[in-house]
Amino acid sequence: MSNYWPNSAYQTLLTSPDGQLLVTDDFLRTYLQRPELSLVPESCAAEQALNQRLTENPRIEITEQEIGAMADEDIQENYRVWLRYRTRLLAASSLEGFYMSLFKGDGVDVPPLFVMQLTQIFVRHILGDDTHPLEVRMGEIFFRTQKITVLEDSIVMAADEEVVARNAQAGESGNIMDLLKGKSMLTKSADLDVLYEDNAAEYWTRNEDFDFAVQLNFGHEPINHFCRVLEKWIKHFLGVAVRITPMQQISDPKWSWHVGLDAAATEILNKLYNKELLEADELEKVICLFRLDFIDETAVTKAQQGKPVYLAIAMNDQQQLKLKPQNLLFNLPLARAS
Repeated sequence: MSNYWPNSAYQTLLTSPDGQLLVTDDFLRTYLQRPELSLVPESCAAEQALNQRLTENPRIEITEQEIGAMADEDIQENYRVWLRYRTRLLAASSLEGFYMSLFKGDGVDVPPLFVMQLTQIFVRHILGDDTHPLEVRMGEIFFRTQKITVLEDSIVMAADEEVVARNAQAGESGNIMDLLKGKSMLTKSADLDVLYEDNAAEYWTRNEDFDFAVQLNFGHEPINHFCRVLEKWIKHFLGVAVRITPMQQISDPKWSWHVGLDAAATEILNKLYNKELLEADELEKVICLFRLDFIDETAVTKAQQGKPVYLAIAMNDQQQLKLKPQNLLFNLPLARAS
């Protein structure tokens, strides 16, 4: 049991009887404490007054005149963005309902940072308190871009891109990337900040540092834990039970459905499905393939019953893994809207 990711604001939310997350005043107040809206010594009197009013009642109506009275135009725009976001949040029946609505219609119209924060909250909620640390680390991939490095012997490592960039600027890149070379990493995993089964418990003491690398090769435990997170993600949002299994290749002459879990994987799967010729460097971008089977066949369209859905994750040209977990919520062959 561990209260991981305490800064995610998850603890400020309420849970409905059916397991959905409900917005609270305390949750809204967390946004007022963010750098985009929090007060600084230079804040004018109008900004201070508005911040105070919203802190006391984060659902209070705010007029355009109140926003325009603030001296800093950037702060004005930050408040306009947040107030539009707040309106949509409060109009939804649950945080899940709001999240699903973001990807319908004309596209996402809220800052990507807000979407990533919500995704972290959902992963935290779905995994619960009693979960495996490797499952939590693989859950980070849902909302944090990973930098992929392929080492000797085709060992595929993922590390948090923001942490890698920060360490590189500080001259400490060896802590995560430069030292991940050859077989030495297998014997010095703790020193090299690589998370395995043997040292997994160390995650809890650093759960908000996002500084553990993981190995993403087929047959290794992190990928199996990633499958469990994907299954729970689908079950929570769609109410559909599935089993996801890692694969090394797709050799199905009756291949009928696939979902890329990121933009690069979608492009590669589309080409494979259409029997287009792929260059070797394109295929090398694939990190792992998966087979998704529906446990309850009644949830699937009749044409897809008894057939698997193939999934994939891949790195882009910048060696990034940028997951789009919403793809699993909108692109599966379900028989009914969920």
